[in-house]
Amino acid sequence: MTQAASSAELGQLRAALARSQQQVVDMAAAQDEFLRAVSHDLRAPLRHVTSYGTLVREVLGDLPPEVVQGPEVQEALGFLATMDQSARRMGLMIDGLLALVRASRAPLHLQPVPLATAIAQARATLAATEAGRAVDWRVGIDLPTLQADPALLQELLLQLLGNALKFTRPVAQPCITVQTDAAPAGQAAFTVQDNGVGFDPARAGSLFGVFQRLHRETEFDGVGTGLALCRAIAQRHGAQISATAAPGGGCTVRVEWPQVPAA
Repeated sequence: MTQAASSAELGQLRAALARSQQQVVDMAAAQDEFLRAVSHDLRAPLRHVTSYGTLVREVLGDLPPEVVQGPEVQEALGFLATMDQSARRMGLMIDGLLALVRASRAPLHLQPVPLATAIAQARATLAATEAGRAVDWRVGIDLPTLQADPALLQELLLQLLGNALKFTRPVAQPCITVQTDAAPAGQAAFTVQDNGVGFDPARAGSLFGVFQRLHRETEFDGVGTGLALCRAIAQRHGAQISATAAPGGGCTVRVEWPQVPAA
């Protein structure tokens, strides 16, 4: 290959690289536009639904008592309650999508983070959720130090520990264990285990999907974005996350984290 041909090929490669970089910039701009639309344009109709639903309830409440207690008005109030609940749920789903997008795009500020310290911070944040319950916390003393973005790791732990608290709510003696687990060379692993309601292991494949729920909404709150967010955060760090469970036998979430930061 002549020098001229090599130079031409190099020029073509540089042009292709520039086009690829511009595509990345365009995709980032499109995501920013999506965030603006979600955070503003989609929330406005939801605010109208909830606000006008409240106004309709007030109008119905001004009717004579015998009319308000009638079956037609009571049925209408039930419809309004369902509408309000669905609108608020959609708002939470939008919040979950925004959190997923931010976690996927936020710059990583990697530094050594002692896992024990991060867990203590997450527990303090979740203290209100635990209030009035005698939860048996068993946190290992040999937890690793992870190379992680502190804010994203904290969000992951809030989701995992928050789920453990939520799904042990029906249990008389709730127990949550966080401990180091065996891992391949170059990896650090830990597990979050609870003795809560668990789930059908046959459905574990969908557990980390967006808006995937393994329990009825009437049993446990949430819209099914928490574990999807955990997976996104883990993937940003080159980590892996998985879960095993049995109905009525609790759940164990395993996180395998690279000791060397991902490129």
